Amino acid sequence: PADNGEVTVLPAGRHEFPFTFQLPETLVTSFEGKHGSVRYWVKAKLHRPWATVKKAKKEFTVIDPIDINTPTLLAPQAGAKEKLARAWYCNRGQVSVTAKIDRKGYTPGEVIPIFAEIDNCTSRAVVPKAAIIQTQTFIARGTKKQKKSVVTSIVGDSIAAGKRDVWHGRALKIPPVGPSILQCRIIQVEYSLKVCVDIPGTSKLLLELPLVIGTIPLHPFGSRTSSVSSQYSLSLDWLSTIPEQPEAPPEYSAVVSSPEAEQSLAPPCRSELGDVLESPFFAYIQEFRFRPPPLYSEVDPNPPADSIRPRCMTC
Repeated sequence: PADNGEVTVLPAGRHEFPFTFQLPETLVTSFEGKHGSVRYWVKAKLHRPWATVKKAKKEFTVIDPIDINTPTLLAPQAGAKEKLARAWYCNRGQVSVTAKIDRKGYTPGEVIPIFAEIDNCTSRAVVPKAAIIQTQTFIARGTKKQKKSVVTSIVGDSIAAGKRDVWHGRALKIPPVGPSILQCRIIQVEYSLKVCVDIPGTSKLLLELPLVIGTIPLHPFGSRTSSVSSQYSLSLDWLSTIPEQPEAPPEYSAVVSSPEAEQSLAPPCRSELGDVLESPFFAYIQEFRFRPPPLYSEVDPNPPADSIRPRCMTC
């Protein structure tokens, strides 16, 4: 029955009732884990007189957007660690590792360039490795359980005793994985980049850098893939200053005087370019607010008068 109490009788045949739901903005990303899951579905029921209730259920997936174009996720991550190798109370030397990645946030399919330096001051060869670790945390009734798994990994070359190895952007590609879940109070999914060194006869040297797997990829203007451009950002405020209607260009003599023209033609001093030379080169974008020049024509708009005698080219 409707709100007014009238009963709608449906004749035999097929009837469709479209409907929509506004999803809350606080929904967590769908997830299937070892000790728990996050699932969403739509249920429909059909009540019939003197008959059982008909039920139908359809599952759907929710993706909580994580934009990596934020200052927190664009910040470089770096760390250093060292370990003293011991075996049978004997000191075999020290192993140290320093690693850095250009940002914290990535999306599946991207490549993480790893910059690392491994010093092997022991008497035996060591092997460096790097891996992306997924940590699932389940919290219920005051109990916490975790499950860690290796998403992907790479193995470096063996480093001989007393040698050093440097990774100049060793590539580690992110496979298709689910995004990070950080705002749920019962289920959390976190990622990290671990650089470890296998030391024979003792435990591994582990260095962990935090990662966030997002859903919105890196914007070209927000790229921090290079160590130079990561220190600067491009401002687009000049777009609002361009007038809608082009205006006529002013006279050159009204804008630049003779002393200013001579100074503009002279090369700038190095002291004036101090800040420019130290910063990366950016192309200056002009504001095109002047009218374009007239179209080219073969007809001279100012033909010479007939009374003027043409000049001889041999004189």
